[in-house]
Amino acid sequence: MSAVRIWECIFVLAGVSYLLRVLPLTIIRKPITNRFVRSLLYYIPYATIAVMTVPAIFAVSSHPMAGIAALIVAGLAAWFTSNLFLSAAGASLAVLFVELLI
Repeated sequence: MSAVRIWECIFVLAGVSYLLRVLPLTIIRKPITNRFVRSLLYYIPYATIAVMTVPAIFAVSSHPMAGIAALIVAGLAAWFTSNLFLSAAGASLAVLFVELLI
């Protein structure tokens, strides 16, 4: 791939990224009153974090059982404590413990 073609790709991707961020600001000027849309927008950050985190949990450890243990421990810690630090620390300790056992 030539250097000119790479720069074209970079500029196109930058333009698309810019449009995706600017268009909602310019198109939607009134407050959103639809209950369904508001609830959908409320849950998008949580879904995005889950989509990025769950595959990373399984990719980081050398054994799939360590990833499963980390997911279970982090899920339970998040459910009962609602504390991000405790969830991450518990998942890390679960991976460490399972990796030591295996």
